[in-house]
Amino acid sequence: MNPKQLVRLSNIIGIIAIVLLVYWVFTFITIEVFGLKVFRENMTQTFYMSVLGILALMAGALIINIMFNLTRIAQKHNQDKQVAKTGKKVGWILMASFPVLLIVLFGGDYLTSKKKERLLVKSAKSIIETNTKKSDHLVNYTFDGNWIVETEDILEILSKTDDNFPHVSILVKDSIDSEPVFLGFTAYYHGNLTDTIQPVKKTFITKTTQPERDYLNSVFEDGNEEYRYRSHDGRYELFYPYFKGQNRIVIYFSEYQRYGKIGS
Repeated sequence: MNPKQLVRLSNIIGIIAIVLLVYWVFTFITIEVFGLKVFRENMTQTFYMSVLGILALMAGALIINIMFNLTRIAQKHNQDKQVAKTGKKVGWILMASFPVLLIVLFGGDYLTSKKKERLLVKSAKSIIETNTKKSDHLVNYTFDGNWIVETEDILEILSKTDDNFPHVSILVKDSIDSEPVFLGFTAYYHGNLTDTIQPVKKTFITKTTQPERDYLNSVFEDGNEEYRYRSHDGRYELFYPYFKGQNRIVIYFSEYQRYGKIGS
């Protein structure tokens, strides 16, 4: 390999390594700052580890210095102008590629969110449609020990049946001292309910934000049958109303994921 070919090869390796490192840093910062969930776990880990390979290509300031010194020696004066023009074009192309990369990252996060939404809605429908007897029990809310214990058993069975089943609770509207409250019942209640020990409503009060309270009121007071889905920074929430006659409940799912759904 002659010096001219060595310079060309060194330039190609160095430029590719620098560009890849810039893209990697830009992508990493974007994902971390905006909390984007784009790729599945294996692809995410591979992406993070790839920086080691990039740094290996750039190892040693001596190699970089030699590369540029050889470049200056090997190039003729008239070729320098052509290289400068070419470099300027490449620079504009690289600058234009960053908005495209942003679109890809946010698009991947959006696709992950929509896929999770479909899965959560499917899980909600499975609770209602798989076993009519169980769904009838859930919607016939009465604040007593029997309803609470059976609800806990139903949700516990559902959560143990599927490893991918998210955290789920049943939300109802009730009142304490004539003040309206929203109560939540999950599979993780470990209270000791007996004929002599009755449940206490305030134990089951669910904390909600104002937008969530507005939505729940629209369900229980106005009969809104539309579900509410929200995703933010890897946290996914679904409020899924279920009506039967005059009885109404909301099935609430919440799940946190460190990784996205795109890839293998």
